[in-house]
Amino acid sequence: MDSNETNCPLTEVPVDKAPETLVSSPATTAEEASTTYVPKQTKEDVIERLKEINTDACNADKQELDLLKQTFYKLHKAEQEAARKAFVEGGGAPEAFVIPADDSESRFKDIMGSIKEKRSAMLAEQEKEKENNLQKKLVIIDKLKELSESHEDANKAYNEFKKLQQEWNDIKQVPAAKVNELWKSYQIYAEKFYDLIKLNNEFREYDFKKNLEIKLHLCEAAEKLADEEDVISAFHQLQKLHQEFRDTGPVAKELREEIWARFKTASTAVNRRHQQHFESLKEKEQRNLDEKTVICEIVEAMEYNTFTTFQDWENKTQEILALQAKWKTIGYAPQKMNVKIFERFRAGCDEFFKRKAEFFKSIKENMSGNLEKKKALCEQAEALKDSTDWKTTAEVLSKLQKEWKTVGPVPKKYSDSIWKRFIGACDYFFEQKNKATSSQRSVEQENMAQKKAIIEKLNAIDAQETPEEDAGNTIRELMKEWNGVGHVPFKEKDRLYKQYHAVIDKLFDKLNISTSQKRLSNFKANIGKESNVYREREKLVRAYENMKNDIQTYENNLGFLTSSSKKGSSLMTEMNRKVEKLKAELELILKKIEAIDQSSNE
Repeated sequence: MDSNETNCPLTEVPVDKAPETLVSSPATTAEEASTTYVPKQTKEDVIERLKEINTDACNADKQELDLLKQTFYKLHKAEQEAARKAFVEGGGAPEAFVIPADDSESRFKDIMGSIKEKRSAMLAEQEKEKENNLQKKLVIIDKLKELSESHEDANKAYNEFKKLQQEWNDIKQVPAAKVNELWKSYQIYAEKFYDLIKLNNEFREYDFKKNLEIKLHLCEAAEKLADEEDVISAFHQLQKLHQEFRDTGPVAKELREEIWARFKTASTAVNRRHQQHFESLKEKEQRNLDEKTVICEIVEAMEYNTFTTFQDWENKTQEILALQAKWKTIGYAPQKMNVKIFERFRAGCDEFFKRKAEFFKSIKENMSGNLEKKKALCEQAEALKDSTDWKTTAEVLSKLQKEWKTVGPVPKKYSDSIWKRFIGACDYFFEQKNKATSSQRSVEQENMAQKKAIIEKLNAIDAQETPEEDAGNTIRELMKEWNGVGHVPFKEKDRLYKQYHAVIDKLFDKLNISTSQKRLSNFKANIGKESNVYREREKLVRAYENMKNDIQTYENNLGFLTSSSKKGSSLMTEMNRKVEKLKAELELILKKIEAIDQSSNE
């Protein structure tokens, strides 16, 4: 036999892998596991399955073990998130949440450790067996060498050769590093036996013919694998064909090169598809690992010493949640790193929420103190709400409202109720004050007449086909005059308000005055009575802070997006548009607050 057929097991095998190791190619794990095991639905199911595997750990499927591990930690994390969500929805503060005690993780690790220990012992035993098999095959090679150089009776020599050949085939795996060298030595002496010893032609030709039939069948089987849809299955089947090919004896010398070339060509096609498949898979997994590493670095780079307010922590919480959502959209990392990178990310998130809980705990006493201060202000306001000393009481309540602003936050579950209690007492007083000042009706009638006159002037400007150049200034002066006029009868207030704003809107549209300016002017014209001024300002301040936080959240999220795809670019454009719109709204709110402050100082 020539050198081409002698190297059969090695031709389509990467240089760092022996033929016997190809069946357990590590790159096949994720895909093969998905077809051999259906994930369990609960952690206890996973643990029970591991107990079953532990009874026969030596025959455990590594792919199934890896998938069970991933499934367990996904369920473990999901349970913690569900418990956190239920706690918050039940009225608990997020910072007060404590992960419930659960011994399932320790039981899971104990069983996995037992399986690993048993498998390690099994592998050590397998290596020992491979060394024994190596020595046995070396003895057979020595016997073949003696047989190929002896001049015994041909029939006796042939029978001895077939016996040694069967012994060789019965011996299984040997150390991977010795497979190629061992096989080459075996083939050299086997061929030398066939080529040099004087066998009778009947034995020789029959053996060659039988071997040729087997190898032709193997060639056909290998060629059909090129059309196999499952690339991994085709690769594994090819390894079995290679084993059969090398276990089959030689063919006639003039056919050896031809039959080997045919088998080699078929093998090349299958191996090329297999290599391309896993190169693509490895590249994708590496990209996933790179993306997940960046996310881990972002979480680990949190500057905790700069988070000094509730809003700081809330902003970063939204950022963490956005990173977690993005993590879920990324596929598997390489098998050796998949669990490690997840544990790294989980550790970073756990550290964040741990520090957040510590922060909230540290300021809980301050919040309780703020609550007591606001309760005291409520009691003072409630004590004054029935007073008829309108001027003095109004001044006191105004001071209480200003003092309220200086008090820090209270626990979230009391925030709305304590505010409603305070503002309710203030509103009640000013409503009673307004009812008691009915003597001002004559003044209100005069005010109504002034406002009607202003509306008529505005209608006159609107009737002009081409407004004068200084019409805008005239309109603003009339608006200022409108704002300077006091209250009108309550029943007429809404009607006049609608007439006034209807004509203002028409004039603004005609003069192309910006929407923001129009809204600001409308707001200035509608600044409420003294009893509502501080309440309106409080609402605007809260809206201002919320909108500022929304803008920061959008801008943070923009940092995680890329415009590499059409969809990604469209999303970035939409988010940028929202940010610009929010900034315009933020500027308008600030001007409204300034208008209230200016009105209060006049």
